Amino acid sequence: MSKARANSAPRGAHGGQPSGGATALLLLPPMAWLGVAYLAALGALFVASFWSQNDFTGDVERVFTTDNFHDLLTISVYRTIAFRTIGLAILVTLIDTAIAFPIAFYMAKIASPRARRLLVIAVLMPLWASYLVKVYAWRGMFSTGGIIDTLGSPFGVHTPGYGLFATAVTLAYLWLPYMILPIFAGLERVPDGLIEASGDLGASSWTTIRQVVLPLAFPAMVAGSIFTFSLTLGDYIAVKIVGGTSQLLGNVVYDNVGAANNLPFAAAVATIPVVVMLAYLAAARRTGALEQL
Repeated sequence: MSKARANSAPRGAHGGQPSGGATALLLLPPMAWLGVAYLAALGALFVASFWSQNDFTGDVERVFTTDNFHDLLTISVYRTIAFRTIGLAILVTLIDTAIAFPIAFYMAKIASPRARRLLVIAVLMPLWASYLVKVYAWRGMFSTGGIIDTLGSPFGVHTPGYGLFATAVTLAYLWLPYMILPIFAGLERVPDGLIEASGDLGASSWTTIRQVVLPLAFPAMVAGSIFTFSLTLGDYIAVKIVGGTSQLLGNVVYDNVGAANNLPFAAAVATIPVVVMLAYLAAARRTGALEQL
């Protein structure tokens, strides 16, 4: 009997679970890769932003200078592009939030389990298609004689053409799943009893959503906005395809790395989205949104 008890007794503190040292060894390879591939790359980017380019030879001169950041602050076109990029990222985030919330609420609180599974698949399906395929599809729709022109011409509606409007619509479509899924996960954790209690106390549906559901879902909405905001800040392909003559920060980086071959200035421009996202993440952390990720 005593042997049976000994065999069936609960294990000690280390029973079935890796120790602290084993856990550290397991985490060492991915953390080392993160440090080399991400943090070291960001460090190199920051260092390169203080270098300069020789005007005659085009070679990079590894001499400390702040001329790149001086140009960013003093040349109006770069300030305009920076504010345009940040404004577009905010607009795309707001559009996706407005569209994603009712979809996520229906999925989490109204749809049957079977319909919920089908809706999750439907939300994920656009992610299976190539990024370029989706962007070029929108290019075809915004083109002269495209779907928008064809369907809207009987009502006097014509395509707005390529530009910031087309870019905002395209990016909002591309990043919408990244907003729906975090909000859906956050709303699933909202107890149904709170919604029912609000209705029992006489609150209207709108009052319940505004005063009960939205405050509880707000961290999940901020979590989703981290994806939509950051992805828009760094995008440069969509605006090349549907943006017309508009430029974003990503285009400036791409052009200076490619055609101009001015790596230091490209690095300086690339620090703007990094700084903006660090500030955004610091603000999001105060809402508890990072715990939703």
